[in-house]
Amino acid sequence: MSFTLKTTAFPQGQTIPQKYTCSGEDISPALTWEGAPAGTQSLALIADDPDAQGGTWTHWILWDIPPGKNQLSENIAKTGTLDDGARQGSNDFKRVGYVGPCPPPGKPHRYFFKLYALDAKLDLKAGASRNELERAMKGHVLEQAELMGKYGR
Repeated sequence: MSFTLKTTAFPQGQTIPQKYTCSGEDISPALTWEGAPAGTQSLALIADDPDAQGGTWTHWILWDIPPGKNQLSENIAKTGTLDDGARQGSNDFKRVGYVGPCPPPGKPHRYFFKLYALDAKLDLKAGASRNELERAMKGHVLEQAELMGKYGR
C-alpha cells in the first residue's frame, strides 16, 4: 500500500472551495491519509503555494502528528500546540496555524499539501519557522504523500 493523502473538500488537482480560502471562512480542510511506512514515529505537514510571485509561499506547517493518527479534522485550531501534542509553526503570513489560499487576481495558483512520515519525533517549539522544520526533518523523512488543489480570484 502506498502512502496517500486525500481530502473530501476537493478532488486531487481541482479547485479548492472558497470556504478554505481568505475569500471564505479561511479554515483548514479535513485531511486523511493511509499507508504510512513501518517505523513512522511522527508526521509533519507543509502546505504551500509554489506559484506565489516572490517564490514559494508557506500557508501551514504542522509537526509531531502522532504516528497512529490518520486524519486531521476540518478547521484545526490556530494554536501552537494541539490537544494530541502536534505543534504548529509560523507561516509566511507571520501567523501560527492555517491560512488559506489568497492569490492576487489572475491565473489560479497551485496549493500543495505535503505530508511527511518521519522516523523521529521532532520536538521543535511551537511557532517554529518552515526553515527550522525542514532542518529538523532532514535525514528523517521515510516517505512523502502529496495532495494538490488550485485556487484563483
